Amino acid sequence: MFSRRDGLRLTLGLAATLAAGARPGLFSSALAADPVFKVPPLGYGYDALEPYIDTLTMTIHHDKHHGAYVAALNGLVEKYPELATTSPVAILTDLTVVPETVRAPVRNNLGGHWNHSFFWELMTPGGAKEPGGDLKTAIDSTFGSKAQLIEKVNATGTGRFGSGWAWLVVGKDGKLAIVSTPNQDTPLDQGVQRVVLGVDVWEHAYYLKYQNKRADYLAAWWNTVNWDKAAANFAKAPV
Repeated sequence: MFSRRDGLRLTLGLAATLAAGARPGLFSSALAADPVFKVPPLGYGYDALEPYIDTLTMTIHHDKHHGAYVAALNGLVEKYPELATTSPVAILTDLTVVPETVRAPVRNNLGGHWNHSFFWELMTPGGAKEPGGDLKTAIDSTFGSKAQLIEKVNATGTGRFGSGWAWLVVGKDGKLAIVSTPNQDTPLDQGVQRVVLGVDVWEHAYYLKYQNKRADYLAAWWNTVNWDKAAANFAKAPV
């Protein structure tokens, strides 16, 4: 709550700024400026994915981990202003355009922001529990069945050494493929046409509930997938 004391401090600060010769418009703009990057809302409660993903994990994962990437990104905008004017997909598709001095933090933090924003939307307490339409046809044609797709994605996620992600993508050849990326790298710079779904296998995504049992987390995670959203991702125009 904005108290009378806060109001006095703001007034004194404004008076000092004006006394120093600053223009009121600049001061007002600074006060009104919003950060370029924000953590998107989940669209559902932190407890909505219970019992598969626990409330505390969702809270910490969304607010703290994703929040840290966003805070770091907003700090990078001054060093690399293109972050504020270029789409994240365009930057992450070709990171060679980013100056080497900031490329690693942009890769890590913009990648973390994109990955998690994608991840939150893919999970839901509602939505289709089975793939349908063209996505189902593509899954059956490529992997044989949804069950075999899950088996292969889980094997990829379990096999990712350290931290990272497992992804279902539409590759350069227009066919479904499973890929893995380390840390907060995205599949966007691998020439994929579309990203259909992805699962976070960083320990912070599961350790409170599943401890070191990543395979158990992956098996449970599929109960949270919104296949409507995955189908929409599959139907999008190429990136």
